Amino acid sequence: MRRRRAGIAAALCLAGCSAPQAIEGPVRIGQMAYVGGPRVMPERVIEDSRCPVRTTCVWAGRVVLRATIYGGAWSKPMDLILGVPVDVADGKLTLVAVTPARDAGRSARDASSRFAFAFQGGY
Repeated sequence: MRRRRAGIAAALCLAGCSAPQAIEGPVRIGQMAYVGGPRVMPERVIEDSRCPVRTTCVWAGRVVLRATIYGGAWSKPMDLILGVPVDVADGKLTLVAVTPARDAGRSARDASSRFAFAFQGGY
């Protein structure tokens, strides 16, 4: 009887655990984004060389984000570059925005940064 109660208690505890909920809007590092097919979880910023606001730059710079893409029973780590579509499943996934804009001395590596994605395809 004790084993049965312990098993039921364990099952109830595990029932309260769930996978991270996917968000449709911009997400932070470690949050899951739903983008109309695949799901995307940003893991870390590899590069943020965007031109800081209120400065003049020769090159606009770029953001490179390491993210894991999930679709059905598969997952794949990818490096996403701001504004550059990449092939995912039967469509194209794009990192479309990184907010806030970069200030001098601050980059997308900050915890307050949010990332937005778009997916175009028949997935």
